[in-house]
Amino acid sequence: MAATAHAHVDDHAHDEHHHHKETFITKYIFSQDHKMIAKQYLITGLIMGAIGIFMSILFRIQLAWPEQSFTIFEMFLGKWAPEGVMDADVYLALVTIHGTIMVFFVLTAGLSGTFSNLLIPLQIGARDMASGLLNMISYWLFFVSSVIMTLSLFVEAGPAAAGWTIYPPLSALPQAQPGSGMGMTLWLVSMAIFIASSLLGSLNYIVTVLNLRTKGMSMTRLPLTIWAFFVTAIIGVVSFPVLLSAALLLIMDRSFGTSFFLSDIFIQGEVLHYQGGSPVLFEHLFWFLGHPEVYIVLLPALGITSEIISTNARKPIFGYRAMVASILAIAFLSTIVWGHHMFISGMNPFLGSVFTFTTLLIAIPSAVKAFNYITTLWKGNLQMNPAMLFSIGLVSTFITGGLTGIILGDSALDINVHDTYFVVAHFHLVMGISALYGLFAGVYHWFPKMFQGRMMNKNLGYIHFWVTAIGAYGIFYPMHFVGMAGLPRRYYTNTYFPYFDDLADVNVVITLFAIVTAAVQLVFVYNFIHSIFYGKRGPKNPWRSNTLEWTAEVKHIHGNWDGPIPEVHRWAYDYSKPGHEDDFVPQNVPLKEGEEELNH
Repeated sequence: MAATAHAHVDDHAHDEHHHHKETFITKYIFSQDHKMIAKQYLITGLIMGAIGIFMSILFRIQLAWPEQSFTIFEMFLGKWAPEGVMDADVYLALVTIHGTIMVFFVLTAGLSGTFSNLLIPLQIGARDMASGLLNMISYWLFFVSSVIMTLSLFVEAGPAAAGWTIYPPLSALPQAQPGSGMGMTLWLVSMAIFIASSLLGSLNYIVTVLNLRTKGMSMTRLPLTIWAFFVTAIIGVVSFPVLLSAALLLIMDRSFGTSFFLSDIFIQGEVLHYQGGSPVLFEHLFWFLGHPEVYIVLLPALGITSEIISTNARKPIFGYRAMVASILAIAFLSTIVWGHHMFISGMNPFLGSVFTFTTLLIAIPSAVKAFNYITTLWKGNLQMNPAMLFSIGLVSTFITGGLTGIILGDSALDINVHDTYFVVAHFHLVMGISALYGLFAGVYHWFPKMFQGRMMNKNLGYIHFWVTAIGAYGIFYPMHFVGMAGLPRRYYTNTYFPYFDDLADVNVVITLFAIVTAAVQLVFVYNFIHSIFYGKRGPKNPWRSNTLEWTAEVKHIHGNWDGPIPEVHRWAYDYSKPGHEDDFVPQNVPLKEGEEELNH
């Protein structure tokens, strides 16, 4: 009786909601519909990504041809590039803002914000997020933080310039360098607002998954995408407040005379009145978020890959329970490995050995995921569309980038390559490129769901994938070797060190690959924008997939389903199941008489 009353109330509320007249403002700007908010996250993330990639091209040009004059520098950097020669201070600022934008604004909010919003209600069978209002607020806080971060580029003294990790004392002393002034303050304000956005979003995702699953959708029937988004949200709630505390304490050191992170400092012969603080405390606080952040970025991409590989291999995902267990293990272990970023900070060698052990331990669940992807692909009926190619590309970069992590996770080996280009190559492959591949795979796969059933151009997708894949390895593979040769990161020129003269040509090759790879992203941008308006319309379920989002109407309505919510009878991976005519069986199809439910 209660269930019937609840269903009646639900349908009544849905009808009220559905027939409510929407204006342009409530539909496209201050929308509370999770599908529209997903699009807002995606488009904002792509714009921020374009800014971040453009910055990387500027500083790569500087590294390849140091102290040469370029019109592009004068055009975009103004007073920071007198006569077209890049100033050393702005080089560090470009590296700082590039790292910040890509890690937080593109790979955290752009990836997780887009697909968590789009898929959680649709794949668990919910009308919307638990709180549409909080969802809208979380997006607008993200938008405001993006605007503040972008505005910091135009500050008189220059944007923040202490590296994306903003270690004190450079970030704590406004007089340390031009980028330590107002630009640094705006960086901290922007990040504080960003963290508030992430926390609101994460709490919403957790509550939605726990409370709003449709009838029959047990936790063991959830698609791996939802497991990944759910656990990512939990990691965010645990670790983001720690970065917020670090940012607030840093603001107090900068503006209110405290010394949490400062002690016994001289600047140009002047003794500053700071004592008792420790910059190493900041490192602990930063990396307590910073390492889980790697998995906040990576887990959603891995979840997307699980769904796409299984769908396009026309096979059940191999080892579903092992995949869920590995996601949970990664979440736990990611919070106890942060010290491997600090092996040369004077850490006690015994503590270093503990962090080495926990770091090497996290390789086990990561390897489980990699082997399970490979086994799912093995002997599958592979459909090689762009989403599948990017997913396989992610498995490749996840493995190649992860292998170098074993070297960096060992305290004895890390000392030799710490703060060299070896580190840059490692984290760009395992985190940056892998997460970007996950983002692209997700966009190609769920584009019809986001944009009225329209499909992206497959041939342009192939061009985008192959040039990006070759370019990414062309950029980051050689970086391992210059790193092992000792080339330090964040130096704006290496011409003062004859020892590095032989590596100059390698930097030119890396930069040429970077320019080509950045240019081919324009093919994706064109394909994306053109397909929104002129893409071919596909069928309701273009990939013949099992998950619930493909049972919803193509036309976008508040509430997702025009009628009762589908009921779930099986897990999400019944592909090529014996006894069925089609090679896929959607989750809302009841089991036949005598049919066993798979769930390995």
